[in-house]
Amino acid sequence: MKPFTNEILPQGYKMTELGALPDEWEVVKLGEVADIVMGQSPPGSSYNETGVGLPFLQGKAEFGPLHPLHIKYTTTPIKIAPKGSVLLSVRAPVGDVNLANIDYCIGRGLASISLSSGKNIFLFYILTYLKNEIEKEGTGSIFKAINKTKLLNFKIPLPPLPEQQKIAAVLSAVQEAKEKTEAVIAATKALKKSMMKHLFTYGPVSPQEAENVPLKETEIGPVPENWEVVRLDNEYIEFKNGLWKGKKGPYIKVKVLRNTNFNNDGTISFKDVAELNVEEKSFKDREIIKGDIILERSGGGPTQPVGRVVFFEKSDKFRYSFSNFTSRIRVTNELKIFPKFLFYFLFYFYYQGKTNDIQNRTTGIRNLDFSKYKQIPIPLPPLPIQQKIASILSAIDAKIEAEENKKQALEELFKTLLHNLMTAKIRVNHLEIKV
Repeated sequence: MKPFTNEILPQGYKMTELGALPDEWEVVKLGEVADIVMGQSPPGSSYNETGVGLPFLQGKAEFGPLHPLHIKYTTTPIKIAPKGSVLLSVRAPVGDVNLANIDYCIGRGLASISLSSGKNIFLFYILTYLKNEIEKEGTGSIFKAINKTKLLNFKIPLPPLPEQQKIAAVLSAVQEAKEKTEAVIAATKALKKSMMKHLFTYGPVSPQEAENVPLKETEIGPVPENWEVVRLDNEYIEFKNGLWKGKKGPYIKVKVLRNTNFNNDGTISFKDVAELNVEEKSFKDREIIKGDIILERSGGGPTQPVGRVVFFEKSDKFRYSFSNFTSRIRVTNELKIFPKFLFYFLFYFYYQGKTNDIQNRTTGIRNLDFSKYKQIPIPLPPLPIQQKIASILSAIDAKIEAEENKKQALEELFKTLLHNLMTAKIRVNHLEIKV
């Protein structure tokens, strides 16, 4: 928060070193209004993960969205953060905050801050807002840290208690809505995983009906008797390796999808798609059209498997291609294979970890053994069944996308409200809010 030196103050506002604030708000040092406890690590011999003693937090690594997620315990606690206090990361990094949902022993990476007269939930939100300012107070050439003296002298705006409560209530309501949305997303993703297993075993039938589906044993496990099992490399599918930048012209400007544009859920991130001048001849048979599947076949690090797939559905004025670390899978006979059904099975194949079995490593980089990938056995129901399976999974994906968009909107709303409430650009002091 910076002073506004050339601002015409609205009625009821005053100019402070933190900017224009309501007359009834104070600017205070943390040490004047809060109890600050700097952490101290207990003896290493007292640590355990069996639940004996007091939960122990070393630093920000154990922070969750709101409350910590502790793993360790100590039988010899030295510095205690009481339940309800604000936990502040004071060492590498500086400035992140959480709320203590229980009593914790805290190590050197944390401090516990409790208002002596006020609401700690408000303190949590104001310190969240002032994170960058707290971070600036950190010192150290390699790992930044902030000491107790600086924390004692760190200045915050402090409204009267009733307004603190109302500000915290508004922000908590948005935070709670976001957490509920995240829970819906997690539940829907879990549903998708179980649905994929069910659909690729029994088809689009209910769990009760599945008991009456006649199955046959195949190399990919049991499938309905009227399904085929075919190889990926067959007359119905075309593979094409990614685009290399040619050395001869003429060139055209196109958008090129790379591994970095692959999301783990099978969607494409169009945020940072590269625009490149590519040789027209090379691009001609490497253009992506709606319904194409793009496969990540190379470029994974030592611990990250490759084999992710994305489905291209975008339709706009731009022309798209795909990089040399990827491959295009195009269904050439849609009377036999429904493209989105094939995409969902390849996504399921990757999700099960089966691409690990067909990978090579060269100097730490993972590559798919493409000859083996082309021999993947694919379940092939009658076309209407393929379409129905794809429709069910697409509906689940649409639900996930809608909830992800809702979550993003709530995050933006929270940021906007946090700024406007903490700078008093929006006042809630006269609102009837249950606190």
